[in-house]
Amino acid sequence: MSAEDLSGAFAGVVAGINRLIRRRVRREMTVPPLRGAQAELLRLVQSSPGISVSAAAKELYLAGNSVSTLVNQLTAAGLLHRETRSDDRRSARLLPTPEAEARLRAWQERRAAIVREHVEQLGEDDRAALAAALPALRRLADSLREEVTEE
Repeated sequence: MSAEDLSGAFAGVVAGINRLIRRRVRREMTVPPLRGAQAELLRLVQSSPGISVSAAAKELYLAGNSVSTLVNQLTAAGLLHRETRSDDRRSARLLPTPEAEARLRAWQERRAAIVREHVEQLGEDDRAALAAALPALRRLADSLREEVTEE
């Protein structure tokens, strides 16, 4: 299979898997679903507590006013806490609320359980093939991450 054929097939399969997992998790969760950008911002704030709005916008490749809108929405929903910095009253640190952390944890656990359930249904050869592909997939992810970081 050529690199072109492989890359197209791979991108399609990954996008399809992500979409199916997301649909299943949303169907099984008892709380209203978050929009994609809201969830991305919450995950970023969870992994980088105290991040500023401008740093979050840069990391997510969104306009600052778009992130400010997301922050307002998530703050109103009780999922994000905006803490004004003492050294610069114009700047705020973003922190996840306990409810946001619990919601993200539940989502991650449910996603992992769904994938585990389906991986367990695969034959041993398929599970071995997936395991063997992980190092190459990590290198691919690192390459994509480096490219995005350099922009």
